Amino acid sequence: MATCSDMFLGFVNEAGKFKASIASNVEALVELFEASNLGSEGENILNEANLYSIRSLEPYFAASSCNQALSLPLHWTAEWYNIKKRILAYEQEDKINPKLVELAKLNFNIVQAAHQKDLKEISRWWMELGITEKLSFSRDRMVESFLYAGGVAFEPEHGSLRKWLSKVIKLVLIIDDVYDIYGSLEDLECFTNAVDRWMPEEVKNLPECMKTCFWTLYNTTDAIAIEIQKEKGWSSASPHLQKAWADFCKSLLLEAKWDNQGYTPSLDEYLDNASVSSSGPLLSLHVIFGVEDQTAKDVKEIFEENKDIIDYTSLIIRLCNDQGTSTAELERGDAPSSILCYMRQENVSEEVAREHIRSIIWRTWKKINSRCIKTSTFLQKSAKYIVNEARVAHFIYQHGDGFGVQDRENRKRVLSNLIEPLALVD
Repeated sequence: MATCSDMFLGFVNEAGKFKASIASNVEALVELFEASNLGSEGENILNEANLYSIRSLEPYFAASSCNQALSLPLHWTAEWYNIKKRILAYEQEDKINPKLVELAKLNFNIVQAAHQKDLKEISRWWMELGITEKLSFSRDRMVESFLYAGGVAFEPEHGSLRKWLSKVIKLVLIIDDVYDIYGSLEDLECFTNAVDRWMPEEVKNLPECMKTCFWTLYNTTDAIAIEIQKEKGWSSASPHLQKAWADFCKSLLLEAKWDNQGYTPSLDEYLDNASVSSSGPLLSLHVIFGVEDQTAKDVKEIFEENKDIIDYTSLIIRLCNDQGTSTAELERGDAPSSILCYMRQENVSEEVAREHIRSIIWRTWKKINSRCIKTSTFLQKSAKYIVNEARVAHFIYQHGDGFGVQDRENRKRVLSNLIEPLALVD
């Protein structure tokens, strides 16, 4: 039986090598490269297509279309972040439909306006909490958190999910900083136990800022659970959300223990824990509650049926985060990372380690592709938005730590996606 990859056989010669005639066609090579990233496990011709297109495009790397494609394939990019760019590119083509352009621009502006309304509400929520000064050690990245959420689910009808994800991502950053920067190991163990048992009295002896952090998590999670029940019909959200937060905190505690002991885990050991500390399972649970209505299936069953995709997505989130880690942070050994673990495990340079991590990301995308093809129609909706978490991670960490430094690149992204509309014809 023919497979999707069989259509590429027309591009190879009798020796099974790609024909030299396409090596000088940059547009065709870019399209071949993009198509090769849709391959599943075992589709060797697409592996060859990927390598061939990359090698052939190297002389043309200065071309903007080539540069953009090789740095981040379209399949790895969240749809919302590409829409504005594609509209502007189409507008520059020789043969265009002006009415279609105007409709596309209007649609973008309408969606952007919905996002702006959501962002105002989220920003008001954060300001009304009034805890910024108490958590001065933590990253204040409310806008970036919303930018991430908007990439996962940009459609106007998913406003509640965007707001839930924005709050969760904001809390993830705060709690991550508590474990990385602020808390002593003894305090972190107490905090983890409090989250695991979901008991406020467990934090009474902790520093004031950690109490504030716990209470913010506690109240926000309970409020989200109530909203999920009201809007989506899920009556049992709270226990699932509590467990997801407990698992996340336990994974951060393990990393804190490694750091405290000066221990560098093997890459496999690190990745086993990192799939949870990436916050991927936590985000995915909120995605399921946000896009799936109460059905005959229990949320735990839906989560388990999506488990492979959630695991692969979580791995990519962590590896993209690690790729955004600066050389200086690696040299300081501030916290374990996949790059540092592999460098020490194999006694190799940072460059070699980064290349190895990129190869894991590429293979993991092939696993995602394979799993998505096999996903039942019932689960395709939630799977789409779960995979978007990985796509957004590529975007956020493409030029460094998108949550760590508010630089010119981040400012440009915020302005383009959230602030500046497309100009319409008068």
